[in-house]
Amino acid sequence: MRKIFPISKELYNVKDVYLPHTYRGVIFYCDEVSDLSIVSYLEKTELKKFHYTLLVIAFLVYMFTAMNVLLISGALPRIMDDLNIGKPEASYLISMGFWGMLIGAILFGRLADIIGRRIALILTISIHAVFTALFGTTHDYNLLSLYRFLAGIGLGGALPIPGVYISEYVPAKHRGKFVGLIETAWVWGTILSIGINLAFLSVWDWEGVFYWGLSAIVLVPLVFLFLPESIRYLEEKDRIEEALEVLRKYDLIVGEVEIKAVERKKISWRELFKPEYIARTVLLMSLWAILVYTYYGVFIWLPAILKERYNLLASLIWTIIIILPQIPGYYSAAFLLDKLGRKKILEIYLILAGVGSILVALSDFFEIGKVVIGNYEIGTILLIGFIIISFFNLGAWSGLYTYTPELYPTEYRGIGSGIAAASGRFAGIIAPIVTGFLLIGGSLLPAYSIFFLLHVIGGLLVLIMGIETKGLTL
Repeated sequence: MRKIFPISKELYNVKDVYLPHTYRGVIFYCDEVSDLSIVSYLEKTELKKFHYTLLVIAFLVYMFTAMNVLLISGALPRIMDDLNIGKPEASYLISMGFWGMLIGAILFGRLADIIGRRIALILTISIHAVFTALFGTTHDYNLLSLYRFLAGIGLGGALPIPGVYISEYVPAKHRGKFVGLIETAWVWGTILSIGINLAFLSVWDWEGVFYWGLSAIVLVPLVFLFLPESIRYLEEKDRIEEALEVLRKYDLIVGEVEIKAVERKKISWRELFKPEYIARTVLLMSLWAILVYTYYGVFIWLPAILKERYNLLASLIWTIIIILPQIPGYYSAAFLLDKLGRKKILEIYLILAGVGSILVALSDFFEIGKVVIGNYEIGTILLIGFIIISFFNLGAWSGLYTYTPELYPTEYRGIGSGIAAASGRFAGIIAPIVTGFLLIGGSLLPAYSIFFLLHVIGGLLVLIMGIETKGLTL
C-alpha cells in the first residue's frame, strides 16, 4: 500500500514509504529506510563561493586554535624564570591545558548536538580566547593552572567543529583537498605563536604574549555572519524547512532534486574490538597516541630546550626555522599518498622521524660544527635532527589523517575515528609531563630516545598490522 507522509518527525520512523513527496520544490523519497538525508544531496553540488568562504573560516579557526594551544611554548622559558618554577611544575601547567581539551571535546561534542554546531563554535572560540588572555593577568600558579584548563575546554571543543562543516558541505571529490588545506593551518598557527613571542616577549614579557590570545575573538562575528547551522543538526532536529532555506541561500540547491533516505545505525565502541576490526583499532589507537605524544613532547618543550643551550631570542628564531619544514613535510606526504600508498608513507615517515629523534638524542655527545645565521648559531647535528623530526612527523600526520577513516566501513567510521583520536588526547596529557621529567638534568638523551623508540614502533606496527587502502572505495 502506498502512503504519503508530510516531512516531519513521523517520516523518520516509518518503514514503508514508496511514493516521492515534493516539499518546497525538493523531492523526498524514502524506500524502506528510517532516516532522511539532505546531506547526501550536497555531494552533487559544484564548488561555490560559499565553499571557499567556509574554507577560509575553518582555516582561521584551526590557525587561532593552534596559536592558543602553543603560545605557552615560546613563553615557557620566561614563565619558568619569572615564577621560579622547575620543569615538573611547568609540565603540570602545560598538561592542564590538555586535560581541558579532553573534557572540552567530550562536553561540546554533546552540547553541539543540543544547541547546534554554530552556537557551540562561537562559545568555544570565546572561551579559549578569553581564558588564554586571562592567563597573562596573574602570577599565581594555581590560578594559571585554572585558566589554562578553562582555555583548554574551549580549544578542545572548537577543534572538531570545522571538520563537521567540511564533511557536510564540501562534495567528496573536493573534500580531501579542503581538509589538507585546513590541516596546514595548524602549522601556520604554530609559527604565529612563536612569531608573537619573538616580537613581543622582550617588549611586554610573557604576560603580554598571552593577551594576543584574545585576538581569536575576531572569528566570532565571522562565524555569526557567514557560517550557517550544520545541515545534519537541522535534519536531526526536524528543522527541514530551515535546512532547505540554508541550501537555497547559498545556491547549493536549485529546482527539484531527489533526496533519498539513508539508514543510520548506532554502533557501540565494543564493535571495534571484534576479531575483524581489533587489529585496525589497536593500530590506529597506537598511531594516534604515538604521534600526539611525540608532536607535543617535541614542540611544546622546543624553545625551552634551545634556551638552555643558547639564549631566549636565539631559541625563538631557531624554533621558527625548525618548524617551517612541517609545511613541505605535510604536503610531500599528501602528494605521495596516492602514488606510494598510505601504508608505505606511514612506515617511511615514522621511521625517518625516529632517525631525527636519535640524532637529537646523541647531539650532546658528538657534533660536526655549528650552523650560523647572523649572530645566532646552533649545533649542526642538533639542527639537522630537529628539522628531520619536523618534516617527517608532520608528514606522518598527513598520512594518518587520510588513513584513519579508510580502515572502517561507513557505519564504523565515526566511532572508530573518535576512539583513535581519544587515545591521542590522553597521550597529549602525559607527553608534557613525562618529557619534562626526562629533560631534568639538561640531557636530551632520555626524552629523545623515547621519541626514537615510539616513532620506530609506530613504523613497525604499520608494517606488521597495516593494510593498504590506496585506491579502495570507502
